[in-house]
Amino acid sequence: MKKNSVFINITSKLGSMAVFGTSALLVLFVLAAHTRSVAQTGSATNFPDRQVRIMVPFPAGGASDIVARLFAKELGETWKQTVLVENKPGASGHLGAQYVANAKPDGHTLVLADMSTFTMSPALMPGLSYNPGKELTPVVIATFSPHIFVVKNQMPVKNFDEFIAYAKAQKHPLSFGATLGTSTHLAGVVMSKGLGFEMNFIGYKGGAQVVSDLAGGQIDTALNSFLATYGMVKAGNFKLLAVASPKRFSQIPDTPAISEKIPNFVTGSFQGMMTATGTPPAIIEKINAEVQRIAATPEVQKRLTELGSDAVPLSPKEVQQWMIDQTAFWGKVIKENNIKLQ
Repeated sequence: MKKNSVFINITSKLGSMAVFGTSALLVLFVLAAHTRSVAQTGSATNFPDRQVRIMVPFPAGGASDIVARLFAKELGETWKQTVLVENKPGASGHLGAQYVANAKPDGHTLVLADMSTFTMSPALMPGLSYNPGKELTPVVIATFSPHIFVVKNQMPVKNFDEFIAYAKAQKHPLSFGATLGTSTHLAGVVMSKGLGFEMNFIGYKGGAQVVSDLAGGQIDTALNSFLATYGMVKAGNFKLLAVASPKRFSQIPDTPAISEKIPNFVTGSFQGMMTATGTPPAIIEKINAEVQRIAATPEVQKRLTELGSDAVPLSPKEVQQWMIDQTAFWGKVIKENNIKLQ
């Protein structure tokens, strides 16, 4: 297994799953980057000169929506322009993303989502009507929040070990709610395989709907971002059994890490922004720098800590390399497990 320096840089901060190189994917992203570099080279001096729209391709209330609204408020104050968050769910996050891909390439229309939406789709959804690797340009990864594994209150288990034994003893697979084609879905596949049992994956449009049904007992389990889920754990809506951080998470030190059972199992919600290919590099750099500056302010750092999330200080080029690596890794997971969206 080979890791490049950019991936190691991320791993040193957060930890991550192993990544496997894929030359075809590298060619795809490098060609897309070349297209971008020779496209527009406009100045960012007057950006933004009108309203900026951030499309969240999932329903309100999920991790992407929370992060988008946090940064939209701060960016609006910085730029002295309205920064509007719009929810446009559908097609496992690709309806809103395609809208941005088709927008004018000037940085005024962005998509903010879990970046797995774009790194998994080449292998999982080859029939997409657009190519996110070519038609969208990475701008920034704003935050990372580990996934936490939660189960409905009615389940007769008190901890992760009891859950594993319970799942293995069932005649029929327990249900697992997830937005199909995203990291919560595929990480669930990796987790269940690694622990030695099957799960029945139930598809949703977004994480907010998943945790709502889990709280109501309509589904058995879920793996969802700490950022969007832990508040409901504290409210007693369901049980927290494990976390997908590299080691036990500081905010929940008594909760075991899944990596204690499955070595190197680390997954979570990497919330990032992309925009239409052809957007001037200077504008992309400006947005990246503003998001990084905001994420480093004491007020936002405090809020991110409260949400169980960390800033990810990567340049646009580093984000692009990270996406290459993640696309290769998840492509291998999808192929090896013969995962298909019906």
